[in-house]
Amino acid sequence: MLAELRGLNEECGVFGIWGREDAPQISYYGLHALQHRGQEGAGIVVTNGKGLQVVKGEGLVNDVFANNKLDELQGHGAIGQVRYSSENGRGIENVQPLVFRSTTGSLSVAHNGNIVNATELREHLERQGSIFQTNSDTEVLAHLIKRSSGSFNLRDRAKKALAMLKGAFAFVILTEDGLMIAQDPNGLRPLSIGKLGDAWVVASETCAFDIIGAECVRSVEPGELIIINDQGLTSERFAPAADSAMCSMEYVYFARPDSDIDNINIHSARKRCGKQLAREMKIEADVVTGVPDSSISAAIGFSEESGIPYELGLIKSRYVGRTFIQPSQELREQGVKMKLSPVRQVVKGKRVVMVDDSIVRGTTSKRIVKMLKEAGATEVHVVIASPPLVSPCFYGVDISTDSELIATNRTNDEVRDLIEADSLTFLSPEGMLESIGRSDTMKNCGQCLACFTGEYPTEIYTDTVLPHEKETVR
Repeated sequence: MLAELRGLNEECGVFGIWGREDAPQISYYGLHALQHRGQEGAGIVVTNGKGLQVVKGEGLVNDVFANNKLDELQGHGAIGQVRYSSENGRGIENVQPLVFRSTTGSLSVAHNGNIVNATELREHLERQGSIFQTNSDTEVLAHLIKRSSGSFNLRDRAKKALAMLKGAFAFVILTEDGLMIAQDPNGLRPLSIGKLGDAWVVASETCAFDIIGAECVRSVEPGELIIINDQGLTSERFAPAADSAMCSMEYVYFARPDSDIDNINIHSARKRCGKQLAREMKIEADVVTGVPDSSISAAIGFSEESGIPYELGLIKSRYVGRTFIQPSQELREQGVKMKLSPVRQVVKGKRVVMVDDSIVRGTTSKRIVKMLKEAGATEVHVVIASPPLVSPCFYGVDISTDSELIATNRTNDEVRDLIEADSLTFLSPEGMLESIGRSDTMKNCGQCLACFTGEYPTEIYTDTVLPHEKETVR
């Protein structure tokens, strides 16, 4: 569904490259492929071996690098980020990559995820004299690297600093001498590495490799630190790998359909989820439609399995910018009308199965059900290609409180009545895991299920939880 309308957003996407003289241009195209992961800011930092150059700003990639801004960057190594930010993380100072200059060497850092002990570490660093310039978790790592005692080897400093972090993180770090890549011990956020000729590339999603003509080599392993420089690539560990816990919402909603995560294609996984939904419920209807864009794959699968014809019952406008959407309930509801339109001749007089990937607040679902009925649908049956979202996420997805989730402490029938659907069906957790291609057992399934179950794969520090929500963390 439309993330900006319902409050479900991912923190960002990261990209890196080493060993190409056109590194800035390659990074630009890589960030374009990752634009769906963040639309509020973008930036690229480049090195030519003699320093770090940066161009970044608020807005879309096209906007940030308009007016030949890309020509300001020259170098053979680069990192970049597209950003979605929470309310307290907005502002140009928080747009990444962040750059830190010192007499002992400069570095730049970009990050995807959320460090759950960031406040605790920040307070510790401030007591030691650190002064922070941003609200970003990312800055914590830079201070830790610079303050790490012992060896003056940057690699050792980075390993020691990374081992202090808890939560979800996929880091790309650029210096004048090379590129470092790190994945948290649970592998909560996607990160893959590839080759482009003799150059190495890294990206949050493999769709970025396709657009630049790179070959995907593998996923970065949990707890792994990869160092890339002119001598090649080396791999070390900064922490033992814990139980793998890739974010389930990557498969359900965030990732592009043409991306692969852990060798699992996103479109195929979503299509299998739709098929499983059709097996888990039996319904008589005339037409199946999906809510654009992330639900289309599941809707096709549901149609194929159920035998109910698939049609484009909802059309998404491509010309309404995010700036139109305002953070109020009234304007959010109006925003649904601006973004989606029903195809009257498809739904009029029909019993419609409306397939969606998830329900957060329920505002958009209710509005779409109403639109379909106003367009003449006699019945609207809502089927969701994931289990109910019942718990906050503290790993980089913008679901921070129970109060944002319509399914928390409500029965299925109560949620159905609130969105005014004729029926409501969620995919079972076991069905989701089996469809994606993971173990069908809930324990050690290779995915994070916290937003569906309330069971978190890492310790959750109290500073990551709003005061009135602390009692709800299980």
